[in-house]
Amino acid sequence: MNRYLINLSYIGTHFRGIQKNLLKDSGHLEDLRSVEGVLEIALKKFAPVNEFKIKLSSRTDAGVHALHNTVHVDLERPNGKPYKTNKLTQGLNRTFGSQGLPIRILDTKLVPMSCHARLCAKSRTYLYRLGVMKREFCHDPQMHPFSRFIPIDEHDRCYFVAHPRFDIERLARVATTFQGYHDFRTFMAIARGNQRQQDASYTLRRIEHISIIRGTSMASAFNREIAEKYYEYWDIRIKARSFLYKQVRRMVGAWIAAAEERISERDVYRMLTVPSQRSWCDQAVVAPAYGLFLCKVEYDPIDLEFPRDELPGAAEEKQTSIAAN
Repeated sequence: MNRYLINLSYIGTHFRGIQKNLLKDSGHLEDLRSVEGVLEIALKKFAPVNEFKIKLSSRTDAGVHALHNTVHVDLERPNGKPYKTNKLTQGLNRTFGSQGLPIRILDTKLVPMSCHARLCAKSRTYLYRLGVMKREFCHDPQMHPFSRFIPIDEHDRCYFVAHPRFDIERLARVATTFQGYHDFRTFMAIARGNQRQQDASYTLRRIEHISIIRGTSMASAFNREIAEKYYEYWDIRIKARSFLYKQVRRMVGAWIAAAEERISERDVYRMLTVPSQRSWCDQAVVAPAYGLFLCKVEYDPIDLEFPRDELPGAAEEKQTSIAAN
Protein backbone atom coordinates (compact mmCIF):
# COMPACT_ATOMS: atom_id res chain seq x y z
CA MET A 1 0.00 0.00 0.00
CA ASN A 2 1.32 3.45 -0.90
CA ARG A 3 0.07 6.96 -0.24
CA TYR A 4 -0.11 9.64 -2.93
CA LEU A 5 -0.55 13.37 -2.48
CA ILE A 6 -2.37 14.76 -5.52
CA ASN A 7 -2.14 18.48 -6.31
CA LEU A 8 -5.02 19.62 -8.48
CA SER A 9 -6.83 22.65 -9.83
CA TYR A 10 -10.39 23.00 -11.10
CA ILE A 11 -13.14 25.38 -12.14
CA GLY A 12 -15.98 24.83 -9.68
CA THR A 13 -18.84 26.34 -11.69
CA HIS A 14 -20.56 23.09 -12.63
CA PHE A 15 -19.65 21.10 -9.51
CA ARG A 16 -21.66 20.97 -6.29
CA GLY A 17 -18.32 21.22 -4.50
CA ILE A 18 -15.22 19.11 -4.05
CA GLN A 19 -16.75 16.70 -1.53
CA LYS A 20 -18.53 13.62 -2.77
CA ASN A 21 -22.18 13.01 -1.87
CA LEU A 22 -23.42 9.44 -1.69
CA LEU A 23 -26.36 9.11 -4.07
CA LYS A 24 -28.18 6.48 -2.07
CA ASP A 25 -31.52 7.06 -3.74
CA SER A 26 -30.07 6.25 -7.16
CA GLY A 27 -28.80 2.84 -6.09
CA HIS A 28 -25.08 3.52 -6.68
CA LEU A 29 -22.29 5.37 -4.94
CA GLU A 30 -20.87 7.39 -7.85
CA ASP A 31 -21.13 11.16 -7.84
CA LEU A 32 -20.44 12.89 -11.14
CA ARG A 33 -21.28 16.32 -9.73
CA SER A 34 -18.35 16.58 -7.31
CA VAL A 35 -14.61 16.87 -7.90
CA GLU A 36 -13.97 14.01 -5.47
CA GLY A 37 -16.52 11.83 -7.24
CA VAL A 38 -15.03 12.16 -10.73
CA LEU A 39 -11.48 11.83 -9.33
CA GLU A 40 -12.49 8.57 -7.66
CA ILE A 41 -13.89 7.21 -10.93
CA ALA A 42 -10.73 8.22 -12.80
CA LEU A 43 -8.47 6.54 -10.21
CA LYS A 44 -10.36 3.27 -10.60
CA LYS A 45 -9.04 3.07 -14.17
CA PHE A 46 -5.64 2.23 -12.66
CA ALA A 47 -7.20 -0.95 -11.20
CA PRO A 48 -5.91 -0.79 -7.62
CA VAL A 49 -6.67 -3.97 -5.66
CA ASN A 50 -7.80 -2.12 -2.54
CA GLU A 51 -10.98 -0.21 -1.74
CA PHE A 52 -9.71 3.36 -1.41
CA LYS A 53 -11.04 6.58 0.10
CA ILE A 54 -9.91 10.03 -1.02
CA LYS A 55 -9.01 12.40 1.83
CA LEU A 56 -9.43 16.13 1.16
CA SER A 57 -7.24 18.95 2.43
CA SER A 58 -9.90 21.63 1.95
CA ARG A 59 -13.62 21.42 1.23
CA THR A 60 -14.56 24.03 -1.36
CA ASP A 61 -18.26 24.83 -1.75
CA ALA A 62 -20.37 24.61 -4.90
CA GLY A 63 -19.09 27.08 -7.48
CA VAL A 64 -15.77 27.80 -5.71
CA HIS A 65 -12.64 27.34 -7.84
CA ALA A 66 -9.18 26.04 -6.95
CA LEU A 67 -5.87 27.06 -8.44
CA HIS A 68 -4.27 24.59 -6.05
CA ASN A 69 -5.95 22.09 -3.77
CA THR A 70 -4.68 18.77 -2.46
CA VAL A 71 -5.99 15.32 -1.63
CA HIS A 72 -4.32 12.10 -0.60
CA VAL A 73 -5.24 8.54 -1.43
CA ASP A 74 -3.86 5.10 -0.55
CA LEU A 75 -3.52 2.75 -3.53
CA GLU A 76 -2.24 -0.80 -3.80
CA ARG A 77 -1.01 -1.82 -7.22
CA PRO A 78 -1.65 -5.45 -8.30
CA ASN A 79 2.11 -6.20 -8.40
CA GLY A 80 2.70 -4.50 -5.04
CA LYS A 81 5.04 -1.86 -6.45
CA PRO A 82 4.23 1.88 -6.31
CA TYR A 83 2.53 3.50 -9.28
CA LYS A 84 4.78 5.88 -11.18
CA THR A 85 3.60 9.33 -10.12
CA ASN A 86 4.01 10.85 -13.59
CA LYS A 87 1.82 8.06 -15.02
CA LEU A 88 -0.88 8.82 -12.46
CA THR A 89 -0.78 12.53 -13.36
CA GLN A 90 -0.85 11.86 -17.10
CA GLY A 91 -3.56 9.22 -16.88
CA LEU A 92 -5.86 11.34 -14.73
CA ASN A 93 -5.45 14.39 -16.98
CA ARG A 94 -6.10 12.24 -20.05
CA THR A 95 -9.36 11.00 -18.51
CA PHE A 96 -10.53 14.48 -17.49
CA GLY A 97 -9.63 15.89 -20.90
CA SER A 98 -11.52 13.19 -22.79
CA GLN A 99 -14.61 13.85 -20.65
CA GLY A 100 -14.37 17.64 -20.97
CA LEU A 101 -14.06 18.11 -17.21
CA PRO A 102 -12.48 21.38 -15.98
CA ILE A 103 -10.00 19.61 -13.67
CA ARG A 104 -6.23 19.55 -14.05
CA ILE A 105 -3.79 17.48 -12.00
CA LEU A 106 -0.74 19.64 -11.31
CA ASP A 107 1.43 16.82 -9.98
CA THR A 108 1.35 13.65 -7.89
CA LYS A 109 3.78 12.82 -5.07
CA LEU A 110 4.53 9.56 -3.32
CA VAL A 111 4.48 10.46 0.39
CA PRO A 112 4.85 8.67 3.76
CA MET A 113 1.77 7.05 5.28
CA SER A 114 2.05 9.64 8.07
CA CYS A 115 1.37 12.47 5.61
CA HIS A 116 -2.26 13.60 5.74
CA ALA A 117 -3.60 16.10 3.20
CA ARG A 118 -5.74 17.94 5.76
CA LEU A 119 -4.00 17.44 9.09
CA CYS A 120 -0.49 18.21 7.81
CA ALA A 121 -1.48 21.39 5.94
CA LYS A 122 0.26 24.40 7.49
CA SER A 123 -1.80 27.09 5.77
CA ARG A 124 -4.40 27.78 3.13
CA THR A 125 -4.61 30.95 1.03
CA TYR A 126 -7.83 32.13 -0.61
CA LEU A 127 -8.31 34.81 -3.25
CA TYR A 128 -11.56 36.72 -3.78
CA ARG A 129 -11.72 38.66 -7.05
CA LEU A 130 -13.75 41.87 -7.27
CA GLY A 131 -14.52 43.97 -10.32
CA VAL A 132 -15.72 47.39 -9.11
CA MET A 133 -17.36 49.70 -11.63
CA LYS A 134 -15.68 53.08 -11.84
CA ARG A 135 -17.76 55.84 -10.30
CA GLU A 136 -18.14 57.87 -13.49
CA PHE A 137 -20.12 55.01 -15.05
CA CYS A 138 -22.32 54.08 -12.06
CA HIS A 139 -25.07 56.62 -12.89
CA ASP A 140 -25.07 55.89 -16.62
CA PRO A 141 -28.54 54.54 -17.66
CA GLN A 142 -26.75 52.06 -19.90
CA MET A 143 -25.19 50.47 -16.82
CA HIS A 144 -28.40 48.71 -15.73
CA PRO A 145 -27.49 45.31 -14.16
CA PHE A 146 -28.94 43.48 -17.13
CA SER A 147 -27.36 45.65 -19.80
CA ARG A 148 -23.92 46.69 -18.50
CA PHE A 149 -20.83 45.08 -19.97
CA ILE A 150 -19.34 42.06 -18.21
CA PRO A 151 -16.60 40.16 -20.09
CA ILE A 152 -17.84 36.69 -20.96
CA ASP A 153 -14.31 35.40 -20.34
CA GLU A 154 -14.81 36.17 -16.64
CA HIS A 155 -18.34 34.88 -16.30
CA ASP A 156 -18.40 33.03 -12.97
CA ARG A 157 -14.73 33.96 -12.33
CA CYS A 158 -15.12 37.39 -10.72
CA TYR A 159 -17.77 39.25 -8.69
CA PHE A 160 -18.72 42.49 -10.47
CA VAL A 161 -20.24 45.24 -8.33
CA ALA A 162 -21.56 48.67 -9.29
CA HIS A 163 -22.20 51.09 -6.43
CA PRO A 164 -21.60 54.86 -6.58
CA ARG A 165 -20.32 55.02 -2.98
CA PHE A 166 -18.11 51.93 -3.05
CA ASP A 167 -14.93 52.76 -1.09
CA ILE A 168 -12.07 50.27 -1.37
CA GLU A 169 -10.19 52.05 1.44
CA ARG A 170 -13.11 51.44 3.80
CA LEU A 171 -13.15 47.80 2.77
CA ALA A 172 -9.41 47.49 3.45
CA ARG A 173 -9.78 49.23 6.80
CA VAL A 174 -12.43 46.83 8.14
CA ALA A 175 -10.74 43.79 6.60
CA THR A 176 -7.41 44.31 8.33
CA THR A 177 -9.12 44.23 11.76
CA PHE A 178 -9.82 40.54 11.10
CA GLN A 179 -6.15 39.62 11.19
CA GLY A 180 -5.04 37.70 14.26
CA TYR A 181 -6.85 35.39 16.66
CA HIS A 182 -10.64 35.82 16.88
CA ASP A 183 -13.86 33.93 17.50
CA PHE A 184 -15.48 33.86 14.03
CA ARG A 185 -18.82 32.37 15.10
CA THR A 186 -20.72 35.24 13.41
CA PHE A 187 -19.10 34.33 10.11
CA MET A 188 -19.73 30.59 10.22
CA ALA A 189 -22.55 28.99 8.29
CA ILE A 190 -24.11 25.98 10.04
CA ALA A 191 -23.05 22.72 8.41
CA ARG A 192 -25.39 19.78 8.82
CA GLY A 193 -23.87 16.81 10.60
CA ASN A 194 -20.90 18.71 12.04
CA GLN A 195 -21.19 18.17 15.79
CA ARG A 196 -17.93 19.99 16.58
CA GLN A 197 -19.38 23.37 15.60
CA GLN A 198 -21.22 23.38 18.93
CA ASP A 199 -17.94 23.38 20.85
CA ALA A 200 -16.99 26.75 22.35
CA SER A 201 -13.42 26.56 20.99
CA TYR A 202 -14.36 25.35 17.50
CA THR A 203 -14.91 28.85 16.04
CA LEU A 204 -11.58 30.22 17.28
CA ARG A 205 -9.26 30.79 14.32
CA ARG A 206 -6.11 32.79 13.57
CA ILE A 207 -5.91 34.69 10.28
CA GLU A 208 -2.27 35.13 9.44
CA HIS A 209 -2.55 37.73 6.72
CA ILE A 210 -5.12 39.74 4.74
CA SER A 211 -4.23 41.94 1.79
CA ILE A 212 -6.26 43.97 -0.69
CA ILE A 213 -4.25 44.76 -3.79
CA ARG A 214 -5.11 46.02 -7.25
CA GLY A 215 -5.83 43.15 -9.61
CA THR A 216 -6.10 42.77 -13.36
CA SER A 217 -8.71 41.49 -15.77
CA MET A 218 -8.34 37.86 -16.84
CA ALA A 219 -10.31 38.53 -20.02
CA SER A 220 -8.83 38.05 -23.49
CA ALA A 221 -7.06 40.95 -25.20
CA PHE A 222 -10.15 42.49 -26.82
CA ASN A 223 -12.45 42.17 -23.80
CA ARG A 224 -9.70 43.18 -21.37
CA GLU A 225 -9.47 46.63 -22.92
CA ILE A 226 -13.21 47.20 -22.49
CA ALA A 227 -13.32 45.62 -19.02
CA GLU A 228 -10.53 47.83 -17.69
CA LYS A 229 -12.30 50.88 -19.12
CA TYR A 230 -15.33 50.23 -16.89
CA TYR A 231 -13.93 48.35 -13.89
CA GLU A 232 -11.20 48.46 -11.30
CA TYR A 233 -10.11 45.00 -10.24
CA TRP A 234 -9.21 44.14 -6.65
CA ASP A 235 -7.73 40.94 -5.24
CA ILE A 236 -8.59 40.09 -1.63
CA ARG A 237 -6.15 37.52 -0.27
CA ILE A 238 -6.68 35.73 3.04
CA LYS A 239 -4.25 33.27 4.62
CA ALA A 240 -4.86 31.05 7.65
CA ARG A 241 -4.25 27.51 8.77
CA SER A 242 -7.95 26.68 8.54
CA PHE A 243 -11.34 28.29 8.03
CA LEU A 244 -14.90 27.67 9.16
CA TYR A 245 -17.69 26.66 6.79
CA LYS A 246 -18.30 29.59 4.39
CA GLN A 247 -16.23 31.88 6.62
CA VAL A 248 -14.33 33.56 3.78
CA ARG A 249 -17.44 34.35 1.75
CA ARG A 250 -19.29 35.71 4.79
CA MET A 251 -16.36 37.91 5.79
CA VAL A 252 -15.97 39.30 2.28
CA GLY A 253 -19.74 39.87 2.08
CA ALA A 254 -19.61 41.95 5.27
CA TRP A 255 -16.61 43.94 4.01
CA ILE A 256 -18.37 44.70 0.71
CA ALA A 257 -21.50 45.81 2.59
CA ALA A 258 -19.33 48.23 4.61
CA ALA A 259 -17.61 49.49 1.44
CA GLU A 260 -21.04 50.25 -0.05
CA GLU A 261 -22.26 51.85 3.22
CA ARG A 262 -25.08 49.36 3.59
CA ILE A 263 -23.67 48.73 7.05
CA SER A 264 -21.25 50.79 9.14
CA GLU A 265 -17.72 49.99 10.20
CA ARG A 266 -19.08 49.77 13.73
CA ASP A 267 -21.51 47.06 12.58
CA VAL A 268 -18.61 45.00 11.25
CA TYR A 269 -16.68 45.55 14.47
CA ARG A 270 -19.66 44.28 16.47
CA MET A 271 -19.98 41.18 14.26
CA LEU A 272 -16.34 40.39 14.95
CA THR A 273 -16.22 41.19 18.67
CA VAL A 274 -19.66 39.85 19.67
CA PRO A 275 -19.46 36.38 18.11
CA SER A 276 -22.97 35.05 17.60
CA GLN A 277 -25.23 34.06 14.73
CA ARG A 278 -27.54 36.83 15.97
CA SER A 279 -24.80 39.45 15.42
CA TRP A 280 -24.93 39.07 11.65
CA CYS A 281 -26.34 42.20 9.95
CA ASP A 282 -29.16 41.36 7.54
CA GLN A 283 -28.01 44.15 5.19
CA ALA A 284 -24.83 42.15 4.52
CA VAL A 285 -25.02 39.42 1.89
CA VAL A 286 -22.75 36.40 1.64
CA ALA A 287 -20.37 36.98 -1.28
CA PRO A 288 -21.07 34.72 -4.29
CA ALA A 289 -19.07 31.50 -4.54
CA TYR A 290 -17.85 32.13 -8.10
CA GLY A 291 -15.52 34.97 -7.08
CA LEU A 292 -13.57 32.73 -4.69
CA PHE A 293 -10.41 30.74 -5.49
CA LEU A 294 -8.41 28.44 -3.25
CA CYS A 295 -4.90 29.44 -4.32
CA LYS A 296 -2.46 27.49 -2.19
CA VAL A 297 -2.24 24.72 0.38
CA GLU A 298 1.17 24.71 2.06
CA TYR A 299 3.05 21.89 3.80
CA ASP A 300 6.26 21.53 5.72
CA PRO A 301 8.62 19.76 3.25
CA ILE A 302 9.69 17.42 6.07
CA ASP A 303 6.14 15.99 6.23
CA LEU A 304 6.39 15.01 2.55
CA GLU A 305 9.76 13.25 2.85
CA PHE A 306 10.39 9.59 3.63
CA PRO A 307 12.84 8.57 6.35
CA ARG A 308 15.69 6.84 4.56
CA ASP A 309 14.76 3.37 5.83
CA GLU A 310 11.13 3.85 4.79
CA LEU A 311 11.72 4.76 1.14
CA PRO A 312 9.52 2.68 -1.20
CA GLY A 313 11.54 -0.37 -2.11
CA ALA A 314 13.98 0.06 0.79
CA ALA A 315 12.76 -3.09 2.55
CA GLU A 316 13.14 -5.12 -0.64
CA GLU A 317 16.67 -3.79 -1.18
CA LYS A 318 17.53 -4.61 2.45
CA GLN A 319 16.37 -8.21 2.04
CA THR A 320 18.39 -8.57 -1.15
CA SER A 321 21.48 -7.23 0.64
CA ILE A 322 21.04 -9.68 3.54
CA ALA A 323 20.62 -12.59 1.14
CA ALA A 324 23.77 -11.60 -0.72
CA ASN A 325 25.80 -11.60 2.49
